[in-house]
Amino acid sequence: MSTTTVAGRMGALARTELILLGRSRATIVAAVIVPLFLPFSVRSAVDEADLKEAGLSVGTLLLPAAVGFSLLFAVYAALTTAYVTRREELVLKRLRTGELRDREILVGAALPATGIGFAQCVLLAAGCMALLNLGAPSAPHLVLLGLLLGLVMCGALAAVTAAFTRTAESAQVTGLPLMFLSMLGSGITVPLEMLPDRLASFCELLPLTPVITLVRGGWTGDLSGYDALGAVATALAWTVIAVFAVRRWFRWEPRR
Repeated sequence: MSTTTVAGRMGALARTELILLGRSRATIVAAVIVPLFLPFSVRSAVDEADLKEAGLSVGTLLLPAAVGFSLLFAVYAALTTAYVTRREELVLKRLRTGELRDREILVGAALPATGIGFAQCVLLAAGCMALLNLGAPSAPHLVLLGLLLGLVMCGALAAVTAAFTRTAESAQVTGLPLMFLSMLGSGITVPLEMLPDRLASFCELLPLTPVITLVRGGWTGDLSGYDALGAVATALAWTVIAVFAVRRWFRWEPRR
């Protein structure tokens, strides 16, 4: 890298990663196309659910679901594959011999996927507001906070998953447990208000649940300060755990 500042080095790495990302058709489909269409697949199940008892509407269920899908596919899954691929191609090893520090490599490589995820969430939010007669968020700061926490946390969790993934092909499998658990238990497809109390209490501790809680609560305006702080604390706890795991177990050379 010819640049000498942290921002310059990370920016150059991010541009390179964006070019590599654009060359992979499978990654583009999974990260860009799939999250835009998955919320429509939830619509049929939503229409049959009795949302009024949970104090929700179609819009306040689908919009957080769309955000969740974008975080899972555009950020978590895409980054897991990118980290593993760059490691197996010895790209990460070569980068460490230059001026880039370890955290700069990981963050710089994550910037394109994170930017795509953020842009998707904004686009989907605008689409839901227009198509589902969903008004502006009552507490936009909670929506933004939840989205930012989700982006950082999913990036860190992707690096953790990559540490235990042998090949780029197996990355499509190692990420499935977290993705399925999040889609089923984090309020993306089934609101926690519609689950049994004990199960809902467990699901509140899942990584993506606080993000969905903040986005939905920020839109409806019925999230108390106590619940908002609890969601933020849970998201931060998962992020800290993920960062610690990355520092402890992330591998920079091929797993052979």
